[in-house]
Amino acid sequence: MLKSLMVAKAKEELEQEMEEKEEQKAKYLEEKVPPAPVTGLSLEELKALCEDLHSKIDVVDEERYDIEAKVLHNNREIKDLNIKVLDLRGKFKRPNLRRVRVSADAILRSLLGSKHKVSMDLRANLKSVKKEDTEKEKTVEVSDWRKNVEAMSGMEGRKKMFDAAKGQIQ
Repeated sequence: MLKSLMVAKAKEELEQEMEEKEEQKAKYLEEKVPPAPVTGLSLEELKALCEDLHSKIDVVDEERYDIEAKVLHNNREIKDLNIKVLDLRGKFKRPNLRRVRVSADAILRSLLGSKHKVSMDLRANLKSVKKEDTEKEKTVEVSDWRKNVEAMSGMEGRKKMFDAAKGQIQ
């Protein structure tokens, strides 16, 4: 229903535009081309009038031809320029952007300008670990590996591994 109403309204507006164009055309012709005084003229005067109209028609045709030639020339130029633009687009590739490492201070300086005086120390809030603690953990039993291999060989070693695994699960 709404669609049909819109189509009907558009059709009415289109008809109004056509009528307005016809009116404008009629007004333009009345201004530019006055009615020819044909009544009461002799044969010689009619011939002179026809020759005058014919010369005016020739001038108008020449102007129309010149304008058409200009339009064709401009269209050719537009096509050539479009082709050039397409060629230029195809020849140049945008380079891949590279990552740049920027410090937090540099980012703040760029955002805040020269007013930025506070430096961010990102490592200030990190947890400190004492070296003594890590050294104690590293000094876990370091025994001769050959003795360990000999102890684990055979069925007794497999039983020890089985018992150790069983103890971890419980």
